[in-house]
Amino acid sequence: MSTSGTPLSALRRIARSRPAPATERCDMCAAAVDAEHRHVVDLTGRALMCVCRPCYLLFTGEQATQHYRAVPDRYLAFPGSTLDESAWDELDIPVGLAFLFRNSAQDRMVALYPGPAGATESDVPPAAWDRIVARTPDLAVLRPDVEAILARRPGRTDGLCYLVPIDACYELVGRLRVLWRGFDGGREAHQAMDQFFDRVRARAGAS
Repeated sequence: MSTSGTPLSALRRIARSRPAPATERCDMCAAAVDAEHRHVVDLTGRALMCVCRPCYLLFTGEQATQHYRAVPDRYLAFPGSTLDESAWDELDIPVGLAFLFRNSAQDRMVALYPGPAGATESDVPPAAWDRIVARTPDLAVLRPDVEAILARRPGRTDGLCYLVPIDACYELVGRLRVLWRGFDGGREAHQAMDQFFDRVRARAGAS
């Protein structure tokens, strides 16, 4: 019996004619990259670029003159006293979750915090940041542009703050933008924050 006119044969024809899924490409050389690809930061455009491993390795040096910098993959935990209530007030951050990084082009610390529109930028008072680093000198290991200090205001979590890759922060921002409801984000957004911090804590080896 011929099956040329059956629903099964129609599905087979559709499957054969359907275009293959688009392959994600390196933003530099257009080579195919997998889901676990790495990123570099375009220092001029302040943009994250998806790259293959060979392109990533080109920009792992610390030369300040480079136009691009590779985002490292290290996670560190700092004591809960690093960003206590008084430090949080000094930083003048109006919300309970933020990540801070050094913008090398402007030679200043910047705070970003997530919300329904994405990431909102806020200036960090230089004197306040200098006092915090003086109390916790380990914060000086923060690499400009590619790493950030991620923290929640004390009282919601274990009080630890973390050094994380900058792309992890933007991953969180994107996730929260999708989930955000109401003024404070809503239940789903707060669950996503908790899950994200659990993963960061595990990567940083914090107990």
